[in-house]
Amino acid sequence: MSSKDLFSFACAALKGHPIRVGLCVTGIGIGIMAIVVLTALGEGARRYVVNQFMSIGNNLLIIIPGKTETTGAFPGFVGAPHDLTIADSQIIRRNVRAIQYLAPISMGTETVHYGERRRQVPIVGTTSDFLDVRNLEIALGHFLPAGDPQRGSPVVVLGHRVAQELFPSVSPLGQLIRVADWRMRVIGVLAPRGTQLGMDMDDLVIVPVATGMQLLNRHSLFRILLRVRSLSDMKTTCDRIRTLMTQRHGEDDITCITQDAVVSTFSSILNALTLALAAIGIISLTVAGIGVMNVMLVAVSDRTEEIGLLKALGARNGQILLVFLTEAVVLSLAGGIIGLAVGWSLVQGLVTLYPAIPASTPAWASISAVAMSIFVGIVFGLIPARRAGQLDPIQALEHRVT
Repeated sequence: MSSKDLFSFACAALKGHPIRVGLCVTGIGIGIMAIVVLTALGEGARRYVVNQFMSIGNNLLIIIPGKTETTGAFPGFVGAPHDLTIADSQIIRRNVRAIQYLAPISMGTETVHYGERRRQVPIVGTTSDFLDVRNLEIALGHFLPAGDPQRGSPVVVLGHRVAQELFPSVSPLGQLIRVADWRMRVIGVLAPRGTQLGMDMDDLVIVPVATGMQLLNRHSLFRILLRVRSLSDMKTTCDRIRTLMTQRHGEDDITCITQDAVVSTFSSILNALTLALAAIGIISLTVAGIGVMNVMLVAVSDRTEEIGLLKALGARNGQILLVFLTEAVVLSLAGGIIGLAVGWSLVQGLVTLYPAIPASTPAWASISAVAMSIFVGIVFGLIPARRAGQLDPIQALEHRVT
């Protein structure tokens, strides 16, 4: 019997039981769809994180107070032996030539007022280099003036959304607003930028770092962000900064994080998450495979006399096995193709609704899904097919098989 004849025979046999076949195909389709959608979500999350970091360049260093080795906790949250200060940032700036831009960061949340309008927003205290470190652009006015970071001034730069909501009908430039109890003059508005590393750049207010520390009642910096001139200088810059801070603080009490290290860590975590999600889909597919086996066992039982007739006409055991195995594979492959099509459609719909998440099913997942559906058909169809192939023709014709 040729491959074409086997396929035609299998399709003709399956058409005789549309409800049973439909339920089985649906089960396989759901399993394949789960693999396609879940891996697309995992891949989308990984691309989102990587894109977030790439949007601010790949030569960024982050200096955090504290070390995991000395505190036993995430650096910068508890137990930092020495705080990072503006003076620390100035020493780093003066002594490390590889640094192109350096921005000390103090952060907090305060209420911003203009007339009757008020809004609670994140306040970022920093210097003029922040614009270049975070690859931001100014839409109106200008950014914080360069100068001594130890000296503050009552000026603010507004995020795009903050400016729109506080000043819906007038230009914000030159206007006086209240940030907590401080009266401050608006000197610039950021261009729309969206979210960067979890921070909505359109929804913040930027002030000089010294002013921010007074306004927020902070005595230390939250972070120091710096951009290195060359990627090849990243490690040596980290080592140089650590040496400087060790000399200043008397111990190695800072953590220097490179952007590549953070991206690599997130990629590893999200790849593991993608594989875990794929495993969930495979479990679903295994359950559907048991359904295929059940359908094929019923098919063998219903067609016992037909099997006996085929054997009486000279069909060998291997040919009968191949006929039922082909039916099982056709059944699971149909479910696989339908599941793949539905999964791709759902992923496209998700991307249309949430374009910020670049969900995309990896090629390996699509190929693996189809291969898995064929594999499930072979594995779970083998037992019923062998049972059909081993039937005694006389007993099968008399339908006396138990």
